[in-house]
Amino acid sequence: MLTARAPATSANLGSGFDVFGIALERPADVVRVERAEKTTIEVTGAGSQYIPEDPEKNTVGAVVDALDAPAHIKIDKGIRPASGLGSSAASAAAAAVALNELYDRGKSRKELVPIAAEGEAVVSGDAHDDNVAPAILGGFTIATPGGVTQIDASVSLVACLPEIVVSTRDARRVVPSETSVDQLVETVGNAATLTSGMHRDDPDLVGRGMEDSVVTPARAKLIDGYDAVRERALDAGATGVTISGAGPAVLAVCRPGDQRGVASAMLDAFEEADVDARTYQTRIGDGATLY
Repeated sequence: MLTARAPATSANLGSGFDVFGIALERPADVVRVERAEKTTIEVTGAGSQYIPEDPEKNTVGAVVDALDAPAHIKIDKGIRPASGLGSSAASAAAAAVALNELYDRGKSRKELVPIAAEGEAVVSGDAHDDNVAPAILGGFTIATPGGVTQIDASVSLVACLPEIVVSTRDARRVVPSETSVDQLVETVGNAATLTSGMHRDDPDLVGRGMEDSVVTPARAKLIDGYDAVRERALDAGATGVTISGAGPAVLAVCRPGDQRGVASAMLDAFEEADVDARTYQTRIGDGATLY
């Protein structure tokens, strides 16, 4: 039997829609795999009652097929489904890393990214690398059709998860199909600024580079209290705030000493909107690990 831990992730980061992603130190999913003639799946933990155990409908089923690695699989969910924190990606990533080792398939970490993405497609409908890449590789990742670029980064974060459900499919439906040249230029500039900030571990540059006038405003309407949460987090010292992935989690970048104040401000703002929430004071961390 092998066990793999894969972290929560945050995709898009505002200016990097379907391209940027980061691994978070916490929370995480833990997946245990054991060789078997036929694949079975058992799910426990956060939101497990909503996750199918049928291999045809679970993210890890596609990973099993891609690696030809049938197994008894136990998934302990530390990441709530439909959170915007890469819940399905974490399970797929952990399964890919564990099964690759269990069956000695010899795939590199980067070769496992598209395999795990096929697993995530079972839930989201599309195979995107922006969550599975950081879940497997760690750090900050840039996923394009040409491949994945990974940058080791260390930036302090607060992820605030409200008790709201926003499905990835719904969040994709509200994305504008067109944008102006001015918005395109602004987005490219912000994405470049964010990437530079990741290279330098500079929370001010990263926060500034998260600004986005195209996708985030459309998705913000799906999250009760988002505008107030963003404003309060910035007032408390956050250098940048955006929606994590498809939402509803809200991600704030901050300096290490400001995490507690930012987390408290975000919780207060959601409470004023009559929305229960919890926070994770975390930072950019490593990808999937075996133990």
